[in-house]
Amino acid sequence: MGKWLLLMLSVLFLPGCGEQTWQTTDISGVMPELKFKLIDENGREVSAEDYLGQPTLLFFGFTNCPDVCPTTLAQLAGAAQRLDEDERKDVQILFVSVDPARDDPQSLNRYTDAFGPQVIGLTGDKAALDALTNRYRTTYVYGKKDESGDYDVSHSGAVFAFDRKGEVRLLIRASDPMDAVVADLRQLAAGG
Repeated sequence: MGKWLLLMLSVLFLPGCGEQTWQTTDISGVMPELKFKLIDENGREVSAEDYLGQPTLLFFGFTNCPDVCPTTLAQLAGAAQRLDEDERKDVQILFVSVDPARDDPQSLNRYTDAFGPQVIGLTGDKAALDALTNRYRTTYVYGKKDESGDYDVSHSGAVFAFDRKGEVRLLIRASDPMDAVVADLRQLAAGG
């Protein structure tokens, strides 16, 4: 009788078969699938469909950002570098500039090149950017121009992670440990 009771208790406390455990924030089903129409860093019109089939990270920012953008992109590129070669080639990071007045395709291309081949720059007109940021419940705000015409752009530092089908899976934050981000990227690359 004791063996049966022990067996029953162990079955009750086992995690579900095939159940995924994420180390960053699981937002599966909370946000809509990946969808947009923008311009890439090569000047081509692209849509979300062009990026399906690979795990995709989506991050909003701008190239004149002094801190959040370069730090986040460096962390994401660093996490990707810790993946196996096939996994690393599979993961793509979409950096969407919310500052199209200063971030044309050429400047985006120069900027993203500094972070590696996984990082792809995208932008669009205000209507396209508003549609995309509204879709993922994030915002951006332009600061007041200084005497030289420079301005800051306030934006979220969150990174949205999508699976190969374009379904949202994770929200990655700067406070997430690197090992957790790497583990989740590995799981996304494995089909999670």
